Amino acid sequence: MTRLLDKVNMPADIRSFSTTELVELGNEIRQEIIRVVSKNGGHLASSLGTVELTIALHYVFDTPDDKLIWDVGHQAYAHKILTGRKDRFHTLRQEGGISGFPKRGESPYDVFSVGHSGTSISAALGMAEARCLKGERNRVIAVIGDGSIASGLAFEGFNYAGHREKDMIVVLNDNEMSISLNVGALSSYLNRLMTSQRSTRLRTGIRSSLKRIPGVGGWMLKVVRKVEESFKGFIVPGLLFEELGFKYVGPINGHRLDHLIKNIRNVKNLKGPVLVHVLTTKGKGYAPAEKDPIHFHGVGSFDIETGKPFLEKGNPISYTEVFSETMIKLGNMNEKIVGITAGMCHGTGLYKFSLEFPERFFDVGIAEQHAITFAAGMVTNGFIPIVAIYSTFLQRAYDQIVSDVCLQELPVILVLDRGGIVGEDGPTHHGLFDYSYLRHIPNIIVMAPKDENELQHMLKTAVDCGRPVSIRYPRGDGYGVKLDSEPKPLKIGKAEIIEEGKDILIIAIGAMVYPALEAVKRLREENIEVALINARFVKPLDEELIVSLSREIKKVITIEENVLDGGFGSAILELFEKHALFNLKVKRMGIPDKFVQHGSQNTLRSKYGLNEKGIIKAVKELLD
Repeated sequence: MTRLLDKVNMPADIRSFSTTELVELGNEIRQEIIRVVSKNGGHLASSLGTVELTIALHYVFDTPDDKLIWDVGHQAYAHKILTGRKDRFHTLRQEGGISGFPKRGESPYDVFSVGHSGTSISAALGMAEARCLKGERNRVIAVIGDGSIASGLAFEGFNYAGHREKDMIVVLNDNEMSISLNVGALSSYLNRLMTSQRSTRLRTGIRSSLKRIPGVGGWMLKVVRKVEESFKGFIVPGLLFEELGFKYVGPINGHRLDHLIKNIRNVKNLKGPVLVHVLTTKGKGYAPAEKDPIHFHGVGSFDIETGKPFLEKGNPISYTEVFSETMIKLGNMNEKIVGITAGMCHGTGLYKFSLEFPERFFDVGIAEQHAITFAAGMVTNGFIPIVAIYSTFLQRAYDQIVSDVCLQELPVILVLDRGGIVGEDGPTHHGLFDYSYLRHIPNIIVMAPKDENELQHMLKTAVDCGRPVSIRYPRGDGYGVKLDSEPKPLKIGKAEIIEEGKDILIIAIGAMVYPALEAVKRLREENIEVALINARFVKPLDEELIVSLSREIKKVITIEENVLDGGFGSAILELFEKHALFNLKVKRMGIPDKFVQHGSQNTLRSKYGLNEKGIIKAVKELLD
């Protein structure tokens, strides 16, 4: 049976479809998303919730001449299918395939590359200003979710957009509110009236006439505005956006294509900044995702019939789970410990802590800058905040780490999940910069565990040391090592010798220790004796141990899952310069000066030589 989707290659192909055909097209797109994500993994619930909205936007606007900007991009799978990538959609998030996020180099319909939240409004306003400078007349539309809209950057964009009064549309995709049929129907009717050309001209005409009445015109205009705002405030929750300078339209049922298309058509011709409030259901059309949208926000491969993930039996406990369990232990040991996250309670593993100690848990929303300074404020009153944020998202709070934590020597503990190569989410999500952007800040301790057992000891170390601390660990499972019953503090700046040898010295940090150990064992079978140090600390380094062994062996390899520029290997080179060790042969292994694209963790580590095979090759090259 021929699908409507088979007839669609570009957005122009759907603009002759009837509403009935568009509804059927939405169902087919939804099934295609479920089919591909069940195999490849990805952001399922968000994309299922925006199928009708995506169709409506491409139906009404002349994309790509009209600019459509997606915030974060979790919800953009239908957009990819409709914009020339239908035949490649099966390669989603695979190496060499299409990205899981909008990406400028991938399609002219992806007008802005995204992956972090809160960027769409500022980017859209920049495009609107550029359009005016060039004398063009295209439309600019930003789509932002109810989570991202809470970020500071989004409000900065709102504030300036309202001030500039440029023609632009912000679509608020709200999947947290329930849709009431009565309120939804009434609201849709009211907004179709309020956004129609006749209504807009009438209101503009009344205001202009009132302004011209001497003496009383201004007063009467204020009264009319107050009446209008009071009525709208009673019907719809739009006063905040009106105060920011936006015309507010909504809420609209985001799964009724007839309502969406009529309202968007009316909004299309409004002047100035407009906010369209659309209510959607996350996971729409797939029962398991609707029931558990948090799990299906970002999911691995799963069985479509049951919604259950395909998991290998006997997998070791993940680093995130170890962090979660250790937080419970530490919380019971010390009532001053609090947990803080920025909109990632489940992803960072703090959910169990939030249940165990609800009064000591704080989810500040997608606001990393606020999270850090908020934590610093708590320290000044005697608490020990442990802030769990993905490595890539902590980049957004660099100034707060410098000025509000390290400059004041406040012992905030930064726990960086997803450190290193993350995998299929690609360059916006790899945590490959934190060694570099943290180690040069005075007063901070930078740690990385070799395994899940060392992670719990580093957390205890951080709690006890009374200094600013960063601990980073990778995405995924640990090594299945035995966990000590109680976390114990480590000596600050003390590395450990894993293997002894005389031919070459490997200094590894974090997730690179075990691949290095496997390489060392293989090399010993070839009578190559390699010494291996688990550095544990990027800062402070174990100067005595590293310098003494380097002087003796004279051939050194450093290994890190971080960019080489300014990273762990650079710290070792600086140490060698400090001690005038100029007669060494040194090779640094890590990520070169480029953004790593998407692919599986194993594939990407192999590509950059950060595995057993790559380390063996590097050792032999240095010995040659």
